[in-house]
Amino acid sequence: MEKYKKLVLLHSNDMHGDFFCEQVGGKTLGGVSMLSGYVRQVREMCPDTLYCISGDMLQGSLIDAEFRGLSTIEIMNHMHPDVVSLGNHEIDYGLGHLLLLERCAQFPIVNANLYVKSPYTRLFQSHKVLHVNGMKILFIGIITSEVLSPLKRDTVLGSLVDVEDAALEVGRISNAYRTTDIDLTVLLTHVGFEEDKHLAALLDPAWGVDLIIGGHSHTVLEAPEVVNDILIVQAGVGTDQVGRFDLVIDTDLNDILSEHLPTFPVADAGIKGRLVLVE
Repeated sequence: MEKYKKLVLLHSNDMHGDFFCEQVGGKTLGGVSMLSGYVRQVREMCPDTLYCISGDMLQGSLIDAEFRGLSTIEIMNHMHPDVVSLGNHEIDYGLGHLLLLERCAQFPIVNANLYVKSPYTRLFQSHKVLHVNGMKILFIGIITSEVLSPLKRDTVLGSLVDVEDAALEVGRISNAYRTTDIDLTVLLTHVGFEEDKHLAALLDPAWGVDLIIGGHSHTVLEAPEVVNDILIVQAGVGTDQVGRFDLVIDTDLNDILSEHLPTFPVADAGIKGRLVLVE
């Protein structure tokens, strides 16, 4: 079996209903149509590509507000992300409505630390293992504790939902896969860049976390931050830019050799902007 395998990992965060492109310096920039065109282009050129979103797809546009996120979920269905984590603005229309949106989504939504306390019940899949090019890629979703603020307005749900210690939850999930050959472990977080660094420092190296793809603080990084041998990245805000990793994974050692391209604009050069309908 081939020891070294390639994987392209594209990532967005804090899209906030940023549907439309804009003109900047004579170029068409961003918008979900252009972003979808870029993702489609990469997938065609590199079949072993995953596209993930680290929270806050919702809130920020009149269209999203008018349809209470349903329009955004439908657009995301056409973009067909491989895995998405929750952000705090996914809760803005209420937890009950979020559960409705989750049922409408044709892509997996992961979150490990939002749950009903009594009886202990998860509200979402805590993680997702994706199989790509003979590899197993583990994604775990983590959300900020700020999500509790709007929930406290609901006297029933607000009293039941709590946010567990994120590092402990990551450890529980990772330990559950001790006998499984996981080639890459990625945290899709929505806690902010500074908290991502704090979280990385708390993680036991034995848990095998390789990457943290974050959101919430709208941070643009020229290069990944490295804490506790974990790479931390984020891709700003909106759909004007996208993050990208070109990874070579040593499947024997479950180690990565990476080339991280700085977050770059999604412009019109060579990109056919259109939404791709899910088959």
